[in-house]
Amino acid sequence: MSKSTRNISAASFSLALAALLVGATGPASAQTALNGNQIVQTMGSAARAAPPGLSAALIRQAVQQHMIDNPGLPITWKPLELLNNLAQIDVQIQFALNSAIIRPESYSTIGSMADALHHPVLGGYKFVVTGNTDTTGNRKDNLALSQARADAVVEALTTTFRVDPARVEAVGLGAEALEDVKNPKNPINRRVQLINIGKYLPGK
Repeated sequence: MSKSTRNISAASFSLALAALLVGATGPASAQTALNGNQIVQTMGSAARAAPPGLSAALIRQAVQQHMIDNPGLPITWKPLELLNNLAQIDVQIQFALNSAIIRPESYSTIGSMADALHHPVLGGYKFVVTGNTDTTGNRKDNLALSQARADAVVEALTTTFRVDPARVEAVGLGAEALEDVKNPKNPINRRVQLINIGKYLPGK
């Protein structure tokens, strides 16, 4: 299934994310607010299980290996499949140009992300925030920028919005998980993702 762009308003984000990250089995689409019945129905379904022991460190290793295994033009790259079937959602966070500085207008969206992560339904899950770029510029520089941007979002979540730092980690994907492979410089590829990586076990 191909991914689509998700532009989610701050007002509807919290409810949609709480439902989708628990019930979705692939990249999630949430363009309208869900009503209570839809949320309850979705909560009745278990999220697709993440690979045992999946962590930010393992995802970073997979990204590095993907860069080694896929030289050349992006159209020839094999998909980075590790995260494909996990419950996830794209979030539009705006940054200063070529920077990890979050623009002020995006803090309301990050606040809505935090509201969802504080929701009791999601309290038993752990997440990664991923940064993604297009292919403009150097591949390694893009990876570093995407990591810095993911770090900035996680810092905002865990400091300003008091999300437990044990439940959310940052991973830069660079240009290794393009939304639009045929148009690798398309701005749609520049995005942040929130991905459910499985059950949260305190102390582990």
